[in-house]
Amino acid sequence: MSHSHDKEDSCCSSKVHSAPKHNHDHDHAHEEGDDHDHDHGGDPSAFKTFLPAIVTLAMLLVGIAFDNLFNVAAFQIIRPYWYIVAYLPVGIPVLREVWETFKAKDFFTEFSLMSIATIGAFAIGQYPEGVTVMLFYTIGELFQLAAVNRAKRNIKALLDVRADVAHVFRNGKYEDINPEKVEIGETIQVKAGEKIPLDGELISDKSSFNTAALTGESKPRTISKGESILAGMLNLDKVIEVKVTKAFADSALSRILEMVQNATTRKAKTELFIRKFAKIYTPIVFFLALALVTIPILVLGSEYHFQTWLYRSLVFLVISCPCALVISIPLGYFGGIGAASANGILFKGSNFLDLITKLDTVVMDKTGTLTKGVFKVQQVESSIDQADFLNLLTAIEAKSTHPIAKAIVEYGGEKEIHPAENIEEIAGMGLRGIVNGKAVLAGNTKLLEKFNIAFDTRIASIEESIVVVAVDQKYVGYVLIADEIKEDAAEAIKRLHENGVKQVVMLSGDKTSIVKKVATGLSIDTYFGDLLPEDKVARLEAIKSDKSKVVAFVGDGINDTPVLAISDIGIAMGAMGSDAAIETADVVIQTDQPSKIATAVKIGKATKKVVIQNIVLAFAVKAIVLILGAGGIATMWEAVFADVGVALLAILNAVRIQKMKFS
Repeated sequence: MSHSHDKEDSCCSSKVHSAPKHNHDHDHAHEEGDDHDHDHGGDPSAFKTFLPAIVTLAMLLVGIAFDNLFNVAAFQIIRPYWYIVAYLPVGIPVLREVWETFKAKDFFTEFSLMSIATIGAFAIGQYPEGVTVMLFYTIGELFQLAAVNRAKRNIKALLDVRADVAHVFRNGKYEDINPEKVEIGETIQVKAGEKIPLDGELISDKSSFNTAALTGESKPRTISKGESILAGMLNLDKVIEVKVTKAFADSALSRILEMVQNATTRKAKTELFIRKFAKIYTPIVFFLALALVTIPILVLGSEYHFQTWLYRSLVFLVISCPCALVISIPLGYFGGIGAASANGILFKGSNFLDLITKLDTVVMDKTGTLTKGVFKVQQVESSIDQADFLNLLTAIEAKSTHPIAKAIVEYGGEKEIHPAENIEEIAGMGLRGIVNGKAVLAGNTKLLEKFNIAFDTRIASIEESIVVVAVDQKYVGYVLIADEIKEDAAEAIKRLHENGVKQVVMLSGDKTSIVKKVATGLSIDTYFGDLLPEDKVARLEAIKSDKSKVVAFVGDGINDTPVLAISDIGIAMGAMGSDAAIETADVVIQTDQPSKIATAVKIGKATKKVVIQNIVLAFAVKAIVLILGAGGIATMWEAVFADVGVALLAILNAVRIQKMKFS
């Protein structure tokens, strides 16, 4: 997987350090880490932000009125000064940016382009045009800020779900403590209507929680005593107590926020290309504009009119500004990341938004991905006393975190069990250890075969998952475990095929008979069972040997980490998934719904479509008006409206992703 951290090098790569604030850093404008928040809705500072443009617009309209409607001789005397004053509120911040970029030895930027065009217009007496160019440029920037704020809204909502305090039980009473200072193992209290400040285990009987901020799901979720709850959930029912299981920095919410903040550092190829293109394109435009002024001297001789050709070159400069591309393309990708987060999907970079549009093969784990991973003991068969059998089995399984082990421990009850010693996990097979002085093996039939232990061959015909047990090198019985297929698993496979995925493959460590049954029921194209973790890697590498394929792997467990790492796109089921799987993956599904994978593909395709539309629109309009401007047909007014109009259309098209429905 290519985790691109390419240096940001767009022609709009600097920050404006003055007020009024123009965030010209189009590459950084939408990072959560940006210290400047432009969400001015209802904020008194909003008027201050728009004031320069309002003053300039008012003075420009007055000036145009005196130029065209009123014949006032006094105005003609002050006319140049009037327009200079009108220009300064919007022009000074941009001129200051030119100075900053020049100091950084970056001479070819949109700031210098706009400054030359407007100052040139003043030089040839086109005062209203000069003011209009800078005013419309500023208005375009304000629209950009509004669009970025809209794209930010879904992601910034995550910041709002962080609790400011935690009610911690200390010194015999509950105290309000900063969540960052709460220690693992402490008990916190959360009242109805409050947000959960830290990941933990519910001590109270049960309660209902709103998980929308984490999963995008509006339906409340009921969590019972002993189950995990996550920071960011909203307690709906009653006062509850929670035992903290993770430090603040390690909570699911903190991890999600970090992923989102880092997402904008991984750029899509289209985004990187436009950046590099703009870096080359802008100086070429400058020299073409210069040529448009100078070359006609050689051709026209005495008929050459400097002001005419300078005006044409200024029109050329205005229309050639690459703002529409530089603004709208990163904004489009960021809008896609925001739309995905609103649907409970985290893309760790816009490069994965691009790549997922080419996805043609999806390889999926079974347990926890297509099935609920919530196992229940259905049957116990043993040749020894069943209570002793369960004691031995529960003792050794208590040392494992596997869902099947948890089901066995839960079935065994909370009675006192023998201590287990020298526990060893044998990958893909099971556990061995010493319980009450006896050597116990618990796992699949491969485990018994490994240790040359004979067992009843009839159990091989059982389709459900079983855990076979041997004590002191003798087979003593088995436990039958059942798992359920997730409600939307069949819908997930159907939607993947509808969204262009040609092949869905299921890999599992379960018996092939079980895997076949699940695959057939879900209409999965290909399946493989009885796989060890290294077998999954080998299978995925075999699929990837066809270089024309773009392959995603979907999993949730620690044992899925190697396969997630080598896939083109690693997708982790985040709600039940292990930390290792989530950290390794490129896309995280924050719910237990496999149908969200198809939603992720759909969002990626919608984002790519919008980006391509913006590129075609910008290039087409600019090419036409550039030709007209060079030929003296288009005026600066038309150039301004074309440039700003294209930028605004591209921005509006980019934010359209936020309003789309993908479910």
